[in-house]
Amino acid sequence: MRELHVSKITETVKKLCIDANYNLTDDIRERFQEAKAKESFPMAKNIIDILIENADIAKNEERPMCQDTGMAVVFLEVGQEVHIVGGSLEEAIHEGVRQGYTEGLLRKSVVSDPIERINTKDNTPAVIYYNVVPGDDFKVIVAPKGFGSENMSQLKMLKPADGIEGVKDFVLQVVREAGPNPCPPIVVGIGIGGTFDKAAFLAKKALLRSTSERNEKPLYAELEEELLNAINDLGIGPQGFGGRTTALAVNIETYGTHIAGLPVAVNINCHATRHGEAHI
Repeated sequence: MRELHVSKITETVKKLCIDANYNLTDDIRERFQEAKAKESFPMAKNIIDILIENADIAKNEERPMCQDTGMAVVFLEVGQEVHIVGGSLEEAIHEGVRQGYTEGLLRKSVVSDPIERINTKDNTPAVIYYNVVPGDDFKVIVAPKGFGSENMSQLKMLKPADGIEGVKDFVLQVVREAGPNPCPPIVVGIGIGGTFDKAAFLAKKALLRSTSERNEKPLYAELEEELLNAINDLGIGPQGFGGRTTALAVNIETYGTHIAGLPVAVNINCHATRHGEAHI
């Protein structure tokens, strides 16, 4: 049994909140360069250059890539041989968010109640997902989620008879309706299966996977590629001004489901697709 003090968790979450908002991941930079090489529309190329320049400024001057620094979504993989000591695990995570958004000069965008709308002034509470795994590792992923893209996400309970064509139609409908609102080029996370809530979780989790990696099952790897091409054929383009680059990637995650259901969730991320991870 390995003991892990909550202070280390707080410090890690704080650092990840700041790093994820300051630094574009390497895979997204690669997708930008690939997209620029394929673009034939001058304005689209120019916008991609601006997005790359923006990311460079954020990294070099240690400031957020975007004014919406998101709601902190935290994914934990907790080894079952890890014993948390020194206080509450959940409060340690919230404290890490609190410190990260304060010390990193990140915008505080979270309200304590969805109807009363009173800002908590420290970007808490975070949204936290726990997964208990074998071993004594403790993995933390922090994914700040801006709501320009989050608000464009949708979930639908399809009928099994709708099949894969129904899934494709729904995904394209969601992206078409989103248009320029989620700050394209976007990354599209898709969750298929489970229950109403599980599909939404899968779509969110899909956004954590590198855009360089395809689903390990050939059926879904091919579907990811097909949907990416179909989305880019919509012509929405970077920031909605037209072009070939509406999406940088499509990531699909699946889970078993009931014989009577086919839940499908589409969670859209902006071009930054911010996240960072660490092992403690």
